[in-house]
Amino acid sequence: MALSQEQLQTKLLSDFSFFLRILWRHLGLPEPTRAQLAMARYLQYGGPRIQLQMFRGCGKSWVTAAFVIWTLYCDVNKKVLVVSASKQRADDFSLFVQRCIVDFPFLQHLDNSGKDNRWSRVAFDVKGAEPSQSPSVKSVGITSAMVGSRADLIVPDDIESPINSATDIQREKLLQLTTEFESILIPKPSSRIIYLGTPQSLFTVYSKLEVRGYKALVWPSRYPSEESISSYDGRLAEELETDIRESTLSALAGQPTDTRFTDALLREREIVMGKANFQLQFQLDTSMSDMLRYPLRLGDIPVVSLDPRKCPGTVIWSQDPANRIGDLEAISLPGDHWFRPARLGDDWLDWPADTIVAVDPSGRGKDETGVVVLSQLAGNIYLRALRGFREGYSDATLTAILKMGLQYGATLCLVESNFGDGTVVALLQKHAREMQIPMTFEETRAFVRKEERILDALEPVTTQHRLIVDRGVVEYDLASNQDLPLEERLQKTLAYQLTRLSRDKGALKHDDRVDALAMGVAYFTDRLNVSQFEESKKISQEAYSAMLQRMEEDPTRFVDDLVLGDARQRLQRAAERVEQARNRPRHGGNVSAQVRKAMGGGQKGP
Repeated sequence: MALSQEQLQTKLLSDFSFFLRILWRHLGLPEPTRAQLAMARYLQYGGPRIQLQMFRGCGKSWVTAAFVIWTLYCDVNKKVLVVSASKQRADDFSLFVQRCIVDFPFLQHLDNSGKDNRWSRVAFDVKGAEPSQSPSVKSVGITSAMVGSRADLIVPDDIESPINSATDIQREKLLQLTTEFESILIPKPSSRIIYLGTPQSLFTVYSKLEVRGYKALVWPSRYPSEESISSYDGRLAEELETDIRESTLSALAGQPTDTRFTDALLREREIVMGKANFQLQFQLDTSMSDMLRYPLRLGDIPVVSLDPRKCPGTVIWSQDPANRIGDLEAISLPGDHWFRPARLGDDWLDWPADTIVAVDPSGRGKDETGVVVLSQLAGNIYLRALRGFREGYSDATLTAILKMGLQYGATLCLVESNFGDGTVVALLQKHAREMQIPMTFEETRAFVRKEERILDALEPVTTQHRLIVDRGVVEYDLASNQDLPLEERLQKTLAYQLTRLSRDKGALKHDDRVDALAMGVAYFTDRLNVSQFEESKKISQEAYSAMLQRMEEDPTRFVDDLVLGDARQRLQRAAERVEQARNRPRHGGNVSAQVRKAMGGGQKGP
């Protein structure tokens, strides 16, 4: 039945989906698809702060531009601000709105074009709007100066791009820019902010926006599989959730969710774009992209409760679900967890003298001085202790570092010299002399970009499961910095830094702990080219031969060692350390000429 003019006007003013159909006909487009109508309903009824995460090519910008026109159609005094990653894209959005107003008869009452009126592609007023400093529609880039702008409706359209969101620092800057919207928004109950976008990674700013209360409508191009549906975390569009409830996920999985693209077209796009890019752009699933981009996994690092006296020579890695450590929170990518080894060998050995302290120093401020204690045995590297100090290189910090080394029997302290130019090593050696701790100090200077250097050191070791972590290290990592806000506290953990590190420049805001770990691992790298089984067997044979020799040389002492065990050996080592400290020259130690110069002289000794 045909509608009267009054009924038609009422329908246009009350139902955006109807308005969208009429506009589509004037544009010569087919009827709006199911996904586009779902967008229309969400735009009209979705609430004051929403976001649309839709697959590429579904027409979200066109539908939202139509919504802007409808908003002005209903109230000519509304003010709209369109923001995009690039100024050109925002201008194109604004120009589309302007052209529709000029070209279509049912909108021409909004046409305010004229030489004396504000009517440009970057800012224009609609006819009938009350005088105001703010135009009816204005377009800006996300980095443009928005100070002074005012709007009832703000539309950030694809503000996140691969260029401006590749690293933590870039994403933090982008999020900071979005906070300006709250100052621009006119404080009315009807004022709204509507984000449009496609996530670029797991750490997308759109996820942070959800925490701020921006409810998302997520519509992928295909129904997800049973394996991938968990990555949507209950954010699928209500229409798709209804389809899944009324049918079965196994029956729908892989089928197109909208008539915009046929199955054949989607297959063609996937072949041309590659699976990872297709999953990101069309399925809105960041998991594969992140797996390729962030190579370090917690699941590749066995967690063991290490004995302070004995070391497991053989550690058998496994990711069997039965070995997952459920009571240790994993600050990681989805699906990545801490695992205990499948089995430890029977060859428990004394901790080796090959133990080092690696220090990544920093000044006072937001950065930490990252410190790790590492031991190497039988082709494995054992992370035995971790600390993060926020007091820079204060006396308390330097003393604590040396005590860590003494506790674990470290013979070498490795310090990155890029910070302080040798000062930290000089101060550490001064405290070591005062505390009578016999330890060699060595500087290392980095000439390769930090992200490349850390990944080059850690990726081969972790993928071969040669890095073993003490459970106490993980527990400390989780419990540290409790006085900081949650987001900042997580960024300072080793687990976060490991799993969020990519080869992009500035990938991490904080990298002190992972940098110290990479420095220590790199020191041991040349010694890893051995089989842990062969090396463990060799060490056991050497220990057995030494035991036979002691029995032949001094049977009485041999029996005492068997009875007293490790206690006697520890007492003997402690006595040897004291004797070494007494006999050491005042300025002794293996330090570089640069450090000796910083200490005030060019010669070893007094």
